[in-house]
Amino acid sequence: MTAMKTTILCAATLACGAALAEEVRDYRAEAIAMMKRDFKTRGIATADRVHEDGLQAICNRTSDHPPKAIAERLERDQMESIKYPPDGKLMGDWKAGEKLAQSGRGMTWSDKAGVPGGGNCYNCHQIGPQETSFGTIGPSLYQFGKLRGNTPDVQKYAYGKIYNAKAFNLCSAMPRFGHAGALTESQIKDLVALLLDPQSPVNSK
Repeated sequence: MTAMKTTILCAATLACGAALAEEVRDYRAEAIAMMKRDFKTRGIATADRVHEDGLQAICNRTSDHPPKAIAERLERDQMESIKYPPDGKLMGDWKAGEKLAQSGRGMTWSDKAGVPGGGNCYNCHQIGPQETSFGTIGPSLYQFGKLRGNTPDVQKYAYGKIYNAKAFNLCSAMPRFGHAGALTESQIKDLVALLLDPQSPVNSK
């Protein structure tokens, strides 16, 4: 083998090695390290928000398709974490629920601790008929109560889903509003009423 061929072979080997090293880099670890380095606590927006919990880690590492047995076990754990109102009442004021669904305010560094935030529901769902702009990440909820009724079982489902959607679908993209403390018990009741009250525009139009 000539010196020229040897040089070319070595160069090709080094190039392949570099390409392989690039492939096996742990980009996830690098991204997490970058977020931990660059995101700082400011007001109520604490840096721990960028830390994934064990449940989210499982979804992230399986591209939202964890083994069925694991998903079912963790969903049961999430279901047990749901705190239903001690008074047994699951529906509040649909008018307050509509205002809440329209609002995306809250949980930023400039907000004060303890001040209730908004639900920002239209960011992901169609809900009321008057809205011409809404997100499609989640299913349409228009006429939710008209189609399903507002029996105690349906009320319990709606409340639980808003409180912790991952109890019903482990890798749901829906925030765990109650579990995370993003919405209060009263606010969740109002959203349940928005979805289920026959007088709500969601069901009456």
